[in-house]
Amino acid sequence: MSDTSLKATAAASGASATERFLTDKIGTSAPTDTARVDILATEIITALHDVIRRHQVTYQEYDALKSWLISVGQDGEWPLFLDVWVEHVVEEVAHSTREGSKGTIEGPYYVPAAPELPSVATLPMRAGEPGTPLCFTGQVTDVSGEPLPAAVLEMWQADDEGLYSQFAPGVPEWNLRGSVTTDDEGRFAVTTVQPAPYQIPTDGSCGRLIAAAGWHAWRPAHLHLKVSAPGHESLTTQLYFRGGEHIGDDVASAVKAELVLEPKPTADGGTEAGYDFALAPSA
Repeated sequence: MSDTSLKATAAASGASATERFLTDKIGTSAPTDTARVDILATEIITALHDVIRRHQVTYQEYDALKSWLISVGQDGEWPLFLDVWVEHVVEEVAHSTREGSKGTIEGPYYVPAAPELPSVATLPMRAGEPGTPLCFTGQVTDVSGEPLPAAVLEMWQADDEGLYSQFAPGVPEWNLRGSVTTDDEGRFAVTTVQPAPYQIPTDGSCGRLIAAAGWHAWRPAHLHLKVSAPGHESLTTQLYFRGGEHIGDDVASAVKAELVLEPKPTADGGTEAGYDFALAPSA
């Protein structure tokens, strides 16, 4: 990835993710349960107290923490921080008993209302879109294997430089984003390009934490999907690529063995990969 692209993405993505969250998610949460807030807040604060005592945290470290927490808000990076280091555990707990295909984190870069596409489609992309062509195929069924016609797959992904449309300057609005409707047998075939691994933004507060802790900032290449059908639970997931960089050390800890694709080369120099989704019935 070019230095210019990386810096531009890092500078813009925190504010964009915060704005998107405030637009799409505020007001959708369940009503506040005072007893629930009491127990969660008390245990979180108590756990922090235990860390301070166990590691003999100094005032210098405490002040550094206060400064960093303030800067996370100023940089607009709370969605990024929570989605990278916290969401995978929330997802694990929320869906621990769900039947069907495995899910994983949504991340901060989802945008609703992507262009609607038929079952055989090409994601919107620039003329001469860089990257290796990818044909992604599969079928959506219920947990018994019955096809789900007219299921919807919302797809979004980074491009060949690891950049997401609507979060990176200079990338067309709906680039590599689409909402695909399956055919009468629940099947789909989507032409796109293989995404690249990418660093989460590192020029803000999250980057300072990564540098201070000696961590890396990389996510493996992946496709994002939300799969839905009437009468069934929607599935949010990511699909990765066997042999890809950072499959084993994803900064967001979101990779699951069940979500790794086996891409195969095609005669035209591209790749193809298949994946079937099984949706659980609605409660």
